[in-house]
Amino acid sequence: MAEFQVNGTTLYYEVHGDPDGRETIAFLNGVMASTSSWELLYPIFERLGFRVILHDFKGQLKSDKPAGPYTFAQHCAEAKALFEHLGVKKLHLVGTSYGGEAAMKFAILYPEMVKTISVIDSVSELDPVLEGFVLGWKILCDTGDGEEFFWGMAPSIYGPKFIEQNREMLARRAKAIKGNPNGYLEGQKILYDTFAQDVTMTDELPKIQCPALIICGTEDILKPPKFSQILADTIPDAEYITLPGCGHVSIFEKPKELESAISGFVLKHC
Repeated sequence: MAEFQVNGTTLYYEVHGDPDGRETIAFLNGVMASTSSWELLYPIFERLGFRVILHDFKGQLKSDKPAGPYTFAQHCAEAKALFEHLGVKKLHLVGTSYGGEAAMKFAILYPEMVKTISVIDSVSELDPVLEGFVLGWKILCDTGDGEEFFWGMAPSIYGPKFIEQNREMLARRAKAIKGNPNGYLEGQKILYDTFAQDVTMTDELPKIQCPALIICGTEDILKPPKFSQILADTIPDAEYITLPGCGHVSIFEKPKELESAISGFVLKHC
């Protein structure tokens, strides 16, 4: 657990696993997430002898929240600076939602650094429904109540079966968000604006030349499979799998399936 300064902004990061591992993998957060969100997925790579890097984008929980909106190119430049600070020359990227979009942009901008990308529940363009969800989240942020915010947005990201079966866990997450430091919800609004203004990149996807794994929950209503199909059809060397009965937050809803799919894909390309 450490901090890294880049362009006057402090980023929170963690390094796990073998510091001298022959392979490095970095996990890029969803917009509402933090490094702890990967606790069900990254340990498999520790066991496989990888060096694992986690960090919060600026605007997220443990990193600085300068005025925005930002751009995905800025996130990528800051991540690149962090990776270079840690001595990384080439790595695998795994990103969910906002982090998957950052992973694709990173592979477009810095192809020499990327061995593979695994992109979970992400998009390269918008539609009116997705824009409406993002606007609704901004309104929820304006309540100033993290618990109210969580329950307001939860039906748009979790599958109905997962909500039904995990009410107590979700209640704990709601209370945890209520307890987040001041500035969390304002940081969220900045990130939502960044997403809405800068996520469109379908025309750039053919520039991604590394192997890509595209994953989407079949019951994801926020970023439904039609968006992942665009990624799979447009990225030249892409594989595409769906997770039946899964909503948007695959990293919580189907962690074992993700562990199997992503570890197998990454090992195939080591």
